[in-house]
Amino acid sequence: MTSIVEKCLEYLNEIEKYSDPRVKQWFLMKSPALPLLIILLYLYFVQKLGPQLMKNRAPLKIEKVIILYNAVQVVLAAYTVEEACRVLWLKRNYNFLCIEINYSETVEGLEQARTVWVYLMTKLLDLLDTVFFVLRKKQSQVTFLHVYHHTLVFCFGWFVTKFYPGGHIAFFGTVNSFVHMVMYSYYLITSLHLLKNKSLWWKKYITQMQLIQFIVTGVHAVVALFSKDCNFPKYLIVIGLPQDIFMFTLFLDFYRKAYLQKSKKDESDKSKSNGFIKTVKEIQ
Repeated sequence: MTSIVEKCLEYLNEIEKYSDPRVKQWFLMKSPALPLLIILLYLYFVQKLGPQLMKNRAPLKIEKVIILYNAVQVVLAAYTVEEACRVLWLKRNYNFLCIEINYSETVEGLEQARTVWVYLMTKLLDLLDTVFFVLRKKQSQVTFLHVYHHTLVFCFGWFVTKFYPGGHIAFFGTVNSFVHMVMYSYYLITSLHLLKNKSLWWKKYITQMQLIQFIVTGVHAVVALFSKDCNFPKYLIVIGLPQDIFMFTLFLDFYRKAYLQKSKKDESDKSKSNGFIKTVKEIQ
C-alpha cells in the first residue's frame, strides 16, 4: 500500500512540472487532491448518502436558497461571458482558426487565466444543482446525463485551468457560460413564480441551445485540430471531441424523450379525446 501511495506521489510531482505556475496559489489549483475529494463526495452523496438521509424525511423547503443560488449563477455566468469577450474574443488579434495560450505574466495573460479559473468556480457551484434535487426529494432528476455532465465538465475544467488556462478551448467555456446565463435566468424566473403555467415553452428552447452549443464548439475544435500552424495542444481537442459528441447524443436523447415523444403522445391523446366526443355527440 505504501509503495502505491509513493508511486502516486511521484507521478503527481512529475506532472506538476507541466502545470501553469501562475495559477498554483489559486483555490483548488495547488494539487488534484481537493478537487478529487469534492467529486468523490459529490458522487457518494447524490447517489447513496443523500437519498438514504432523505428517505424518511419530508423534502426540505429551501426555495429562498434556490432563488439566491439561481441569481448568483446568472451573475457569474454573465460576468464570465463579459470577461471572456473583453480579454480574448474581442481582441484585435483574435483568429477563429486558432487561439494559442498566453502564458505570459502580463496583465492580459493573467486576466485570461483568471477568467478560465472563474469559469471553473461556476462549475464547482453547478454541483449544488444535484444536491438540491436530493434535498428536495427529486431523485428522478438525478439522471446519468445530469451527474455525468456536471462531473465531466468540472474535472476537465480543472485540468484545463491547471495546465492550459486560455486559448482555443476557452471558446467552449464562453459559449457554455452564455447558455448557463439563459438557463439560470429561466430557473430564477420560475423559482420566483413569475411565469406560472406559461414557463414550459421556454425550457424546450434552452435544451435546443444546449444542442447547438455542442455543434458550434465541436466545429470550432475541429478547425483548430486540422490547422497546421496552430500550436494549441491538439491532444486536448482529441480528448474533448468524443466527449462533445457523447454529450450531444445524451442531450438529443433527452430532448427526444422529453419533448418529441411527449408532443406525439399529447397529439394522440387529443385525437382520441376528440374522437370520443364525436362518438358521444353521434349517440346523442
